[in-house]
Amino acid sequence: MLVSFIQKLKAEKLIAIMTNWLEHSVEIEVDAPIDHVWQLWSDLEQMPRWAKWISSVKILEDNPELSRWKLDTGGLEFSWLSRIQQVVPQQIIQWESIDGLPNRGAIRFL
Repeated sequence: MLVSFIQKLKAEKLIAIMTNWLEHSVEIEVDAPIDHVWQLWSDLEQMPRWAKWISSVKILEDNPELSRWKLDTGGLEFSWLSRIQQVVPQQIIQWESIDGLPNRGAIRFL
């Protein structure tokens, strides 16, 4: 019981810290055809197969612009509902959470 209380406090503290947007960018050159990389990134429900920190992604059947995400790391689990903001095939996927763990981002294919 004490352990679960401590984990809950850690999770609440992390969420409080993350309510302020943390901005960063990363640029990685991948030696693979854009269509292959695009296929991996645009199939959100398959992301947990190659992004091990993501435990699940479920696209909502009644609104495919929304997806429910779960992250499981260090004994802590976080979830959020994300909305796709912009998709330009083989160029960009942009998203923002609308519930749960605050986050937003974009991946660009150049």
